[in-house]
Amino acid sequence: MRLTRKRLCSFLIALYCLFSLYAAYHVFFGRRRQAPAGSPRGLRKGAAPARERRGREQSTLESEEWNPWEGDEKNEQQHRFKTSLQILNKSTKGKTDLSVQIWGKAAIGLYLWEHIFEGLLDPSDVTAQWREGKSVVGRTQYSFITGPAVIPGYFSVDVNNVVLILNGREKAKIFYATQWLLYAQNLVQIQKLQHLAVVLLGNEHCDNEWINPFLKRNGGFVELLFIIYDSPWINDVDVFQWPLGVATYRNFPVVEASWSMLHDERPYLCNFLGTIYENSSRQALMNILKKDGNDKLCWVSAREHWQPQETNESLKNYQDALLQSDLTLCPVGVNTECYRIYEACSYGSVPVVEDVMTAGNCGNTSVHHGAPLQLLKSMGAPFIFIKNWKELPAVLEKEKTIILQEKIERRKMLLQWYQHFKTELKMKFTNILESSFLMNNKS
Repeated sequence: MRLTRKRLCSFLIALYCLFSLYAAYHVFFGRRRQAPAGSPRGLRKGAAPARERRGREQSTLESEEWNPWEGDEKNEQQHRFKTSLQILNKSTKGKTDLSVQIWGKAAIGLYLWEHIFEGLLDPSDVTAQWREGKSVVGRTQYSFITGPAVIPGYFSVDVNNVVLILNGREKAKIFYATQWLLYAQNLVQIQKLQHLAVVLLGNEHCDNEWINPFLKRNGGFVELLFIIYDSPWINDVDVFQWPLGVATYRNFPVVEASWSMLHDERPYLCNFLGTIYENSSRQALMNILKKDGNDKLCWVSAREHWQPQETNESLKNYQDALLQSDLTLCPVGVNTECYRIYEACSYGSVPVVEDVMTAGNCGNTSVHHGAPLQLLKSMGAPFIFIKNWKELPAVLEKEKTIILQEKIERRKMLLQWYQHFKTELKMKFTNILESSFLMNNKS
């Protein structure tokens, strides 16, 4: 009896050992066969292409040809690719003719860097004290710095060429901007700077006399001035018009176009979210919308007092209104040009612009005469321009007859134009800097 038990135990142990050896062989040697020539790695011959995108987890379960060393090979390929990129970057370094540092001391600087130049900032946190980025355009290597820690005299200046971005819209901002210009003037005098250009958020009435003494043509040191709004100084020689852009100070983001943005039916005919000033054309606009009942077909949200900052909820509501409306109504404020125009373009919502010159000294430049928004018009902006909001009911009636496919084509055209607009500005800006700074270096 004991002998029988011993034999049974020996038999079971032997069986267990054989099974273990078989399992070990199957794991370590059974799946090392090469994939058939001409078929994608990780797929059975004849497998559908869609399966290639399902990931390794499914191919491990379904494919007899899965290669356990595939991950290492892919990592090696990626390493070789990164090494090639590093070699390429090293070989192209030093081929730029001009190095320019941009000091962003106004929110419009973020529109220039992130929206027009499509540059990145490190860190990405908008509340960081110091943010910086780099980009190459044409023959120019740009670096960009911004943030509260960028203070005159408190950071090292190791560049010869600077673009200073300033806010000159009101007295308090002008005082701050003047301190920066005096600091830059000192750097020029001690020959730490060779060339300086300024991008200026000008006064909405185009009253910018305070910066005149700093311009080189008036005996100053600012060689080039890029100014927002239709200033009469614009001559396309040393003073150029620059766009207002989106409200980056309210954290309006860089918007990436999506399939749904282009193709979805939008539930609202138009939108207007903004402040209604007493006895303004905005008040007339609201009355016209209500009179014809179109306010029920449009996303309308009016407030009596201007709010400088957005909450997360109000910003989302505004972005949703742009995304879900075919048209965005853009009445004039203190100036004809407003952030809303560019923000509507970002979402493919056609701006309906009140095309009238506001009070002040804007317009009638040496290049253009008598009409606002000359930069946008000169670049063929595909907007709807109206002189009076009484024209709006006819615009909306026509809009109701446009089929979805036509709206899709119009959105594509608007988004393509806006991208082209920003690209052209980037190249024009760079060409102007290169022509001025490099020519002056030679002379």
